[in-house]
Amino acid sequence: MSDVRTVAIVGASMAGGTAAATLREEGFDGRVVLIGDEPHAPYERPPLSKEVLRGERGALDTPVRPDDWWKEHEVEARFGTRVHRCDPRERSVTIGTGEEIRFDRAIVATGVRNRRLDVPGVGLEGIHELRTAEHAERIRDAAASARHVVVIGMGFIGAEVSASLRQRGLEVTVVEIFETALYRVLGADIGRALEGIHRDHGVVMHFEDTVERFEGNGRAERVVTRSGRTIECDFVVVGVGTEPVAEVMHGVGVASNGGIKADAHLETVTPGVFAAGDVATQDHPVFGSIRVEHFDNAMKMGETAARNVLGRGEVFDDPHWFWSDQYDSNLQMSGDARTSERMIVRGSLDDRSFCAFLLDGRGAVRSAVSLDWPRDVRRSFGLIRAQIVPDPSALADPDVDLRALVPRG
Repeated sequence: MSDVRTVAIVGASMAGGTAAATLREEGFDGRVVLIGDEPHAPYERPPLSKEVLRGERGALDTPVRPDDWWKEHEVEARFGTRVHRCDPRERSVTIGTGEEIRFDRAIVATGVRNRRLDVPGVGLEGIHELRTAEHAERIRDAAASARHVVVIGMGFIGAEVSASLRQRGLEVTVVEIFETALYRVLGADIGRALEGIHRDHGVVMHFEDTVERFEGNGRAERVVTRSGRTIECDFVVVGVGTEPVAEVMHGVGVASNGGIKADAHLETVTPGVFAAGDVATQDHPVFGSIRVEHFDNAMKMGETAARNVLGRGEVFDDPHWFWSDQYDSNLQMSGDARTSERMIVRGSLDDRSFCAFLLDGRGAVRSAVSLDWPRDVRRSFGLIRAQIVPDPSALADPDVDLRALVPRG
């Protein structure tokens, strides 16, 4: 577009890096400035909690694009650069050095940060979090000489870290405030299926409990819980949720969940400024206002935001897809389960081989979750998009192709 000379991308994340690459691949020949506070080019984060912790690959072995791609395609890479302020109305980004970068259009992809525990002893050495390549390397190195780790939180990060460290031979104890694994995302029934897999692999789990304090002589040596348990350990990994990094944005709408508000086209309240990835709270045409922290979602949002910067006007209606590998089991999920009221299962929860369909009050499929039953999650996309009410018996029948339940035309 003739009026777009400079595009600034705030956040060199999966979403931000993909957006920059998409601009070039779509033929944009103006200035592209990609700004990120990590010293590395954008890289894929899913391996950090899996292969990297298990010592099977390096933390930066899966870049969004090869390291020399950015220079070859004349992307102005400002890695290791902290943004002090982004003012969409003034069309400017001010970085930590005081330099001001002017733009015509922008994509905000600042992502999320980990929530921190506010308990005594949290500043001791040996208490780790996982979000960046450096975090993964520290945990991997700590595991090399350790025997026992305590993991705080049993969401996706806590579950994957527990599995990876258990596979390395460490004793793993989990402390989780909810009643079972992945409770907030998957609910109790599916969560207990995951819980059973971890117990079978020797993970000790304490549910409906939380940290009272950490103790140790200079470094974490034990965890004391609110219920009075004392758990000895060599180090700790904390995974208790995230919060959007939105404070650098000035004059854009912030949703109740802390994310940056964006419409169905990923455009914020300021025309020409788009949001993508974990920080974006989008007005989704199927799910309504939603913020999603998935690798696949960040990549696809980055692509759509870039094309809409160029005036394509695409609606982002992706049904969302997520996966998690834990031990030899594969969990997949599509859609959004927040408004679900009923569950129909293909396969068996008890056998831990199933696809569960989560339905809203009308009976429309809002989400599909599978454990070692991957085929039907992807086949559920059309049902989720269409929001029709399928025959429940057809959903329960593994011989019925889900794609056949979506009306044509």
